[in-house]
Amino acid sequence: MTEETEPAAPSETIKLRGIDREPVGGNFFEQVGGSATFKRLVDKFYEGVAEDGILRPMYPEDDLGPAAARLRMFLEQYWGGPTTYQEQRGHPRLKLRHAPFHINPLARERWLLHMRAAVDSLQLPPLKEAELWGYLDRAATAMLNTFED
Repeated sequence: MTEETEPAAPSETIKLRGIDREPVGGNFFEQVGGSATFKRLVDKFYEGVAEDGILRPMYPEDDLGPAAARLRMFLEQYWGGPTTYQEQRGHPRLKLRHAPFHINPLARERWLLHMRAAVDSLQLPPLKEAELWGYLDRAATAMLNTFED
């Protein structure tokens, strides 16, 4: 004797929409709009850094463009995009790369201030915004290397 079962009801697919309101799928990188979104994020962030008396001195280059490119490549790779960062620079080793800089709680707060403005400018769906912001907040805390002024 065999028991017949009804086929399972198809699961509902939720379509996410990118910045341009077009449906997207895939990983976080793709869901938020890919490289264009991360470029906007980083460009907005460095607008704030360029005028910040605490953070700007941490960038030895006169032109913030190379630093912006490195951050964009890192974030794209972290969130599932191209692996250009690792191909060009090797393992991120964030803590090691930031060790020469005086990153205290004030520097962390300034970094987060400019990053908050950048994230807000993207107008991501709330869950995607929270996921991105949660990572950025944790990363900023992980970079702390002193509590001295």
